[in-house]
Amino acid sequence: MATDSQTAPLSAPRGPAPLAASVRHRLTKTFEHAQRCVEKGDHEYANELYTQCVSEDPANVVFLQAFLANLHKKYNNNKKGAKLAALKIKSHRSAMAKAAQQGLWMQAFTAGCGALALNPWDIQSLLAMAAACNELHVDEAQLSYLRRALDVDGKDPVVNRQAALALQRMGQFDQSIACWHRVEQAKPHDEEAQQAIRNLSVERTIHRGGYDPALLGGKPATDGSPATGATMSVARLSKGGEDTEEEAAERALSPEDRYKAQIARDPATAEAYLRLTDLYLHDARLDDAQQTLELANQATGGGNLQIRERLEDLQVRHAASQLASAQKFFESQKTPEAKQLFERARVQVNRVELEVYASRVDRDPHNPRLQFELGQRFKRAGKTKQAITALQAARSDPKRKSLVLLELGECFQKIEQYKLALSHYEQSIEATETGEEEVRKLALYRAGVLATGLRELDRAERHLAELAGMDYGYRDVSDRLDKIASLRNSG
Repeated sequence: MATDSQTAPLSAPRGPAPLAASVRHRLTKTFEHAQRCVEKGDHEYANELYTQCVSEDPANVVFLQAFLANLHKKYNNNKKGAKLAALKIKSHRSAMAKAAQQGLWMQAFTAGCGALALNPWDIQSLLAMAAACNELHVDEAQLSYLRRALDVDGKDPVVNRQAALALQRMGQFDQSIACWHRVEQAKPHDEEAQQAIRNLSVERTIHRGGYDPALLGGKPATDGSPATGATMSVARLSKGGEDTEEEAAERALSPEDRYKAQIARDPATAEAYLRLTDLYLHDARLDDAQQTLELANQATGGGNLQIRERLEDLQVRHAASQLASAQKFFESQKTPEAKQLFERARVQVNRVELEVYASRVDRDPHNPRLQFELGQRFKRAGKTKQAITALQAARSDPKRKSLVLLELGECFQKIEQYKLALSHYEQSIEATETGEEEVRKLALYRAGVLATGLRELDRAERHLAELAGMDYGYRDVSDRLDKIASLRNSG
């Protein structure tokens, strides 16, 4: 039957499907159980639970960070893991490689977690997990593994090369150049690094955030561990006392150093981390903000909901920033590669938002606003039936009733439930209030076009005539009315 075309769903050639609500709920409960185990000092059992979470939901950065933080605590941050780890770890990496070749991703991540459970600082295992994330197009998780590898050895040319390629593919050109420079420093005559730096020099103007050579870590601190945005300039303040001289010295510091000093004195309190994060976000220093929140998540045991939600918000903002850069690059280059980068960034934004809202709905299933946001992301991803379920749960929101009904109509039309679709379009028309003129016009248009396709011409004419009375230039409404008249005459 003839209906007007709907917006095409976002799609990607590869990537994990959104988790079913039941699976997400189960993993959330498993994660919370693991958090309680960490609090009790049962790091072994916590690792088993975290491994299940990471293996089944490899895109979830919160799961990943908690998994690694638990292992760091288990080994007292000794930087080498278990005894004889180097001998035992090879079988896990081999099993991961075999599973990955067969596309058995849950088994691959389970094996990779087994390798990291022996030594969470093992660069080869971290790179293998990053490569698996690359295959699944879960960019934020991939960067998290690469950051950890660079924390181990920020000058390693293999790690920097993989990070540079990943960042280049994601459109983060300035940051990719930073990694290529470190490759060049380690291997001065590396032709690939030199060529990449030359090629990216033009593209880097797309980014306005400035060049940060310490991205992803890499600059060693005085104790031999990599410095991060939330640990630099803290060492000299870590012994701050309560005397007047120390207080005066702290007041003389910049806001950034003052918050770092507060963190150094009381690393388990979330407030200073959050204020430092806000400072970084104000200056568009997204990587420093993420590193600060990751440290806060570790320091507070991973159970602080405010920190978890700030991490989720930052994931969304990071993906949106990548999309904006990819769009500018596409507009300036108009090449197939630039278009592919832009399309992939669009998919990634929706995927990140979908994961975030799915997690929030699981935590607060009776919140209609969250259900609406989740439904929209499912709809964009082409997951129409899941979108319908979420949108139906959002109908109780009086502020969005007309829009929810319109979205439901489009979903029902997508799965060829035309009568249900038309009914929801008409309910949307009835529910519109003052200030919702655009929603009403679109609902009238959708109802008129669909009714025409169903040969309910009186119904179609009524809706399209009302729309023409509101806005005669709206889309092709005049042609649609002419078509109805033609169908009447031919009948």
